[in-house]
Amino acid sequence: MIRQLRSELLPLLRVHWRLVLVVLLGVLGPLVLIAHVTEEIFDDGGYAWDRAILSWYVAHRTPELTRAAETLALLGGIRVLPVVTAAVALLLARYRSRAHAWFLILAVAGATLLNGLAKISFQRPRPEELGAVLTEPGYSFPSGHAMANAAFGIALGLVFWKGRWGWPVMLLGVAWALVIGASRNYLGVHYPTDVMVGFLSSVAWVVGLYLVVRRRWTVLAAPDAPASPHHTTSPEGNAVVNQR
Repeated sequence: MIRQLRSELLPLLRVHWRLVLVVLLGVLGPLVLIAHVTEEIFDDGGYAWDRAILSWYVAHRTPELTRAAETLALLGGIRVLPVVTAAVALLLARYRSRAHAWFLILAVAGATLLNGLAKISFQRPRPEELGAVLTEPGYSFPSGHAMANAAFGIALGLVFWKGRWGWPVMLLGVAWALVIGASRNYLGVHYPTDVMVGFLSSVAWVVGLYLVVRRRWTVLAAPDAPASPHHTTSPEGNAVVNQR
């Protein structure tokens, strides 16, 4: 049986090893880490470094850094990020395809919905007792700012992944999400584990969403979606070239 399994599995892995690697690193890996961290927090009392990091931020606050963190909170928050997402989606629909636009919208909207459900489920209080700069309503786990902005950055990176801008856009998107997450810890409104789980949740959600929808919206997996007056997409998001 083992010999038969090896003879069937190894050729499959040789052909689809990239897909297997993406599933392991982009979906299963983050989900395993999320489960481990969540169990440690709610069943075993959490991590000592969670509060130690917040205390370090408190000790190193300056008026300039606080203003910068508050600005990041505004830019990555519910008042600005949806507007930016909608604007970028319109540009994608105009210059790439409607499939790219809808993928970005679904990634951010889905991450926001999942975050709300997770907060209601776990109901972790915010760490206000550690000297929070802001007072925010709602629960702490996982961080909504980290989750929504990670979804935005990773989705945008995947939109451009097959083109020459793939790596730069992905790196900028991930860096943006990490800076937003760090600002939430600096302001004292989230534990580091809130940010960590928010980021990992968006990785699993956005990569999983991409793997599902790219089979229907094949233009997402195309090497490049050229902007052309004669290049459009079907209602399903598949590439269509208009003929004169």
